[in-house]
Amino acid sequence: MRTIANFVTAGFFLVLLAATGALGVEPQAMDEKAKIESTARDYIDGWYEASAGRMHRALHPDLAKRSFVRLPNGRPILETASAGTMVELTRAGFGKRKARPDQKNQVIVLDISGNMASVKTISPDYVDFLHMAKVDGAWKIVNVLWEPVEGKPPSP
Repeated sequence: MRTIANFVTAGFFLVLLAATGALGVEPQAMDEKAKIESTARDYIDGWYEASAGRMHRALHPDLAKRSFVRLPNGRPILETASAGTMVELTRAGFGKRKARPDQKNQVIVLDISGNMASVKTISPDYVDFLHMAKVDGAWKIVNVLWEPVEGKPPSP
C-alpha cells in the first residue's frame, strides 16, 4: 500500500513540475506555439473560407510559395506564387470551391527556434511546409513548399 501512495505522490509532483515549467515547457514557448498555429490556421483555413483578410494577415509581403509541376514533356519546373497572388486567389474563392462541410485541416508545429518556425499543414487537397519568421512581434509565413495530396491534380 505504501508503494502505491509513493507512486501517487511522485505522479503529483511530476504534474506540478510540468505545470510550472520546470520540465522545460515554458509558458512563453506555449504562447508562441499558439501564435504560430494561429498564423498557419489563417493560411490554410482562410484559403478554404475564401477569407482574403486571413490569408493577407498570415503572409509576409515577400512570400515565395513554390511547387514542382511537370511540363507536358515530363520535365519538372518550380512554379512560384507571391503573397499578392495568394490573396487574390483566396479572394476569388479557389479554395472555397474545394471545401467540404466537415473538413478538418491539420496544423503541426515541427520546430521553433528563436524567431523562426517550421510548420506542416495538411488538408484533404494539399500538404504544405511553411517557414515562418517573427516580424515586428507577429508570426508571418515567408516560404511555402507544397504539393497536392497523392492522387489529386495540382492547382494553385
